Amino acid sequence: MSSNKPVVIKKIKKVIGGGHHGGAWKVAYADFVTAMMAFFLLMWLINTTSPEQKRGIADYFAPASVSRSTQGSDGLLGGTAFDQDGARSSGSNRPIAETQSAESRRRSQRGGGDGDGQSSQGGASKEALARALARRSEGAEFQSAETSLRQAMQDMPDFAELSKHLIIDQTPEGLRIQLIDQEGRAMFAGSSAEPLPRTQHLLEAVAKVIEKLPNRISISGHTDTSAPARTDYSNWELSADRANAARRILEAHGVDSDRIFQVTGKAASEPLYPDDPDLPANRRISIVLLREAPVLPVDHSL
Repeated sequence: MSSNKPVVIKKIKKVIGGGHHGGAWKVAYADFVTAMMAFFLLMWLINTTSPEQKRGIADYFAPASVSRSTQGSDGLLGGTAFDQDGARSSGSNRPIAETQSAESRRRSQRGGGDGDGQSSQGGASKEALARALARRSEGAEFQSAETSLRQAMQDMPDFAELSKHLIIDQTPEGLRIQLIDQEGRAMFAGSSAEPLPRTQHLLEAVAKVIEKLPNRISISGHTDTSAPARTDYSNWELSADRANAARRILEAHGVDSDRIFQVTGKAASEPLYPDDPDLPANRRISIVLLREAPVLPVDHSL
């Protein structure tokens, strides 16, 4: 007995690799991770580079200058063509050159004219460039002096305590080094201008660093609002005497007296913490290496 049922053949297609997505998501994920790494690297560079370095990076990636000519090439040919004889037979470069040459001759006959203005502008640009280079060099010297001073502080046995009395920063005037009082640890004895041993150690370290630089020096003394215990002796006299005591220590340890530009007592007129003028940190000695170079002696010859 034979069966008339049809034979059905079922084919099963196996899909390997995650269906219709395949492995494309891995490539997209790798691109995402790479982009995130680049983003965080950029953020890190922005936070760690100085303004000068940022300008250098910006100049590096700035687009190259393009041709200033409105037609043709601005290079060797300059928009001209050569004929069979090798001479220039067309183009606008030659007439312009001749016109400019004639104009230059007329200016020479008039006594210079605009040429003098261009020369003065060029001189001013050179002076501005020289000033910029001098400021950059001076900033590098200040940074080196700050590093040297911090290194000198680390070499001291009581560095942990002395470092709390020192503040170093750069201001529009120059490199400022401040020796400040701490709670329970003053820099001078009582209401006097007699420096304590820790003050002398700090000033000796400062003198060893700043004696290597040519800048003039400004020294100012500051107090808090509390009046001195002595009668007929105000904070003005006290701050001036303390600034002079700091000057004497600097000069005794190698700083040339000709570099001292000014020694002033400012009492409590410029507190370090204006919101709390009675804080001990307002009692301080401020030593500023001025940004301008020292004045040359009269008999100095270039």
